Amino acid sequence: MIFFDNISKIYNHSSVALKNVTLRIKPKEFISLVGSSGAGKTTLLKLLIREEEPSDGRIFLDGLEVTAVPKENLHHLRRRIGTVFQDYKLLPLKTAFENVAFAMEASGRRDDEIQEDVPQVLSLVGLGDKINNFPHQLSGGEKQRVAIARALVNRPDVILADEPTGNLDPINTWEIIKLLQKINELGTIVVLATHDKEIINAIDKRVIVLDNGAIISDKEKGKYLV
Repeated sequence: MIFFDNISKIYNHSSVALKNVTLRIKPKEFISLVGSSGAGKTTLLKLLIREEEPSDGRIFLDGLEVTAVPKENLHHLRRRIGTVFQDYKLLPLKTAFENVAFAMEASGRRDDEIQEDVPQVLSLVGLGDKINNFPHQLSGGEKQRVAIARALVNRPDVILADEPTGNLDPINTWEIIKLLQKINELGTIVVLATHDKEIINAIDKRVIVLDNGAIISDKEKGKYLV
């Protein structure tokens, strides 16, 4: 489904983010991406959604060469990949409904689709009763659920979650992880970048360890090794 083919990302001679990374991710996999700060985790995710360009190598998503997609067509690629960030990135003056709807509007979806799909996806993440709340009226865990709903609403093939529980307390952390597992069970690839040892060990899925821009371990049902 996803293939990083000998990818390198070099910013300058003293800053090598990724070097010769080759990685295959199969349909319906749940991947934990592990590594210390600066190991290359976020860079790898940014390359997949073309926020960054590789210095060398190619990336494929279901046969589509991501690295060859013209800039004017990137919105089609990004519709297939949902992203969730540590700091939520919600629009503060828009309600939960409007934040999720904005992602559909940006993808050119019709008003009737938005009116039907947004309440459904907010209910899926447990926020059916908070649909008209603004971000300041939501807890940290609820804000992250809105962010996950926004990532899900265009029915992506892949969810990229970059330290999604970094700002959450332990209870909300596990609720978000359970939600990502539920999404994965419905057939969506989940790539989770995290430092949290307990989460990685509890998930008991494939773990890929990055160090200094290179993959040093890739194990099914892996554990935290950093």
